[in-house]
Amino acid sequence: MARGEWGHNGRCSYKRTTIIVCSVNIVVALYVLQSLYTSLYMYPFSDSQSTFKYTANQIRKMEESNQIRRASEPTELIKLVSQLKQSLKQKLINEILDRLRSLDAAANATLQREAIDSWRKKKLREVKKFIRGKTLNSTILPEEAGAVAKALSSDWVELSEQIGLWIPIEIVNKEHDDKPEGEEDFDEEILPGRKLPPECHAELHTDYDGAAVRWGLTHHKESAYDCCMACLDQAKRAKPGEMKCNIWVYCPSETGCYSPDIYEHKNQECWLKYSEKPKLNFKDTYSESYRDSHPKAPVVVPWVSGVVSV
Repeated sequence: MARGEWGHNGRCSYKRTTIIVCSVNIVVALYVLQSLYTSLYMYPFSDSQSTFKYTANQIRKMEESNQIRRASEPTELIKLVSQLKQSLKQKLINEILDRLRSLDAAANATLQREAIDSWRKKKLREVKKFIRGKTLNSTILPEEAGAVAKALSSDWVELSEQIGLWIPIEIVNKEHDDKPEGEEDFDEEILPGRKLPPECHAELHTDYDGAAVRWGLTHHKESAYDCCMACLDQAKRAKPGEMKCNIWVYCPSETGCYSPDIYEHKNQECWLKYSEKPKLNFKDTYSESYRDSHPKAPVVVPWVSGVVSV
């Protein structure tokens, strides 16, 4: 009864209202999709077209670059190589490979290039003789001799690349020695502690002989600097008639230091010694003959020493 009255009064029914609302929604949705499509694809495209426009100066530079590139191309050589038959190219490649196989397996790039260049010169002489009418036992046919001679006489580096042969350039790194003439080599070993002053006359990997003023077995110092200072202080405080320290010997190695005596010498041992004429026990390295007779001796002398003036 209510539906009849609703339609009778000229108003739309629920069904018609639903259809109208859905139609409007579909139209709105299509409009929104069209707007999104236009904003995502049309505008960025037009912006990109305007963003990447080149200036007249940029265009001129690109044209100059292309001209330089075209001028540097070995066009004559490329044309010459293109005239060689594939079978002829394969003959040349096979001969080059045979020459490379004849080299020692350890041959470097330099030796390989020298071998190939030697083959090229020999092949060129052979082809030229063939052109002059001399009969040779050659793999090159008479009609191919002229083209091969021109190719081998041209830029060989470019030609080798054109036929598929490429040998990398060997890079030799040389150590630059900027040490001033007459200067001794710097020892890169860094001693712990403060830097030793010149009056300590420190010598790395050195062991001096002398009478013990203070035994290092019970006399440890934090660094070689402290050991040197202990020697200088002892010399200043020594009483008349007592030996004055003029040699200090220090063990900087954390694993201890070798000595041919019966004792085990540990890190931070500081020996204070005296000698009227200081004499070396060992310097830099222990000799091979010494190590043969003393198997426990290392290669390098671990001690650091110095002779001071008192």
